Amino acid sequence: MKKIGAHVSISGGVQNAPKNAYTIGATAFAMFLKNQRQWNAKPFDEATIIAFKSEMQKYGYTADDVLPHDSYLINLGSPDKFARAKSLNAFIDEALRVEELGLKLLNFHPGSHLNETTEDECLKLIAECINETISNTKSAVFVIENTAGQGSNMGFKFEQLSKLIELTDDKTRIGVCIDTCHAFAAGYDMRTLESFNATFDEFDKIVGFKYLRGMHINDSKTPFATKKDRHENLGMGAIGINAFELLMADKRFDNIPLILETPNEEIWSEEIAKLSALAKSS
Repeated sequence: MKKIGAHVSISGGVQNAPKNAYTIGATAFAMFLKNQRQWNAKPFDEATIIAFKSEMQKYGYTADDVLPHDSYLINLGSPDKFARAKSLNAFIDEALRVEELGLKLLNFHPGSHLNETTEDECLKLIAECINETISNTKSAVFVIENTAGQGSNMGFKFEQLSKLIELTDDKTRIGVCIDTCHAFAAGYDMRTLESFNATFDEFDKIVGFKYLRGMHINDSKTPFATKKDRHENLGMGAIGINAFELLMADKRFDNIPLILETPNEEIWSEEIAKLSALAKSS
């Protein structure tokens, strides 16, 4: 079964996310746990936690249907130890919020070396932060998102995702999220049946489908292998609709959150309905 949704607003509080997802016909959703462009936020009060759990139950969502995303400010790979410590503290806070809400996953961008250290050293710093966060939390699973390779961002190669998993002490608490736009921009093609199969066979060989905990379903405004992160609505970009038809027909992507981050939110309900129809027809 395909679980399809979008990254919905938490305006007015996280307790509003389930209703916002239900309104657009989503069977899964993503959300931020606080303002993603601020370091600090007040802790959840008991009323908010109770309200969120009640709304989840009301609209028929479980923890397996939700892929929360951490703050964009966090950089676990920063070579500056003070900046990295600030990021680590914020990351632990995000993980604790996941657990308070009764959720399971925390989606995050791995980090950037800022052209001040090597890629290998950056990966080690990221893994150290993951391990430290695991030791300070109980159950959250940390879901590494692949990147487009823009700037000094890490995680644009399957080998880098695999290395982070290798360096994580508790393999039960690590996973990955593949963003289709990011993968395409980083040089992983999926426009034809042959290239789609080649890309995901390579992913399975290097990373392993057992670690795939979610996906971001986005077309790309920019051409193949440009290393530019520019999302487009489905079928309107350089990837094209065929890749998403193939994805919906592939049972390897069942039972994980498949999340739209396409730019025109007004047609999310249409995109969800279209993807759902493709999944049912396969």
